[in-house]
Amino acid sequence: MFEVLAYVYENYWSGDACPEWEHLERKLNAVGFEADEIQDALVWLSGLSVVAQGVQISVDDGAQANQNASPKTPPGVALPAQSDDSMRIYSVAEQDHLGAECLGFVSFLEASGVLPASLREIVMDRAMASPGEPLALDDLKIIVLMVYWSFGQEPDALVLDELCDDASDRVAH
Repeated sequence: MFEVLAYVYENYWSGDACPEWEHLERKLNAVGFEADEIQDALVWLSGLSVVAQGVQISVDDGAQANQNASPKTPPGVALPAQSDDSMRIYSVAEQDHLGAECLGFVSFLEASGVLPASLREIVMDRAMASPGEPLALDDLKIIVLMVYWSFGQEPDALVLDELCDDASDRVAH
């Protein structure tokens, strides 16, 4: 499934550029992906679409929402700001499904200021809807990219490098 998502990310630069599901399914079949992988990816993308639309729809149309938006929230996404004193507590199911490495990476992105709380919750929702236990870090990175993609945003260049970099070739000093 994650190979299909990576292909979609690479070939359709924003969620708006992505064709309808039926057309996308035909294209993915033509490229050579397995039917079950395509189906899993399309179900996952449908869930992402619902969550992304829900975030945009649930916000009031006016300045009230924009006044409450966090400065870290991507442009075009007006969500109520989370208090700076708030803390996210991960459930046992989330801890088991994501594992320490993925949760540490999410915390790193948050602490770096590139993953606001509102997008973190979408990442967590989509991560919990993904197969694998614990979820591989490379798969989580694809999820983060797809969340940004769904809002038509590209992460900061350094973050993008971190998300796309293969850390297995790094040598510790």
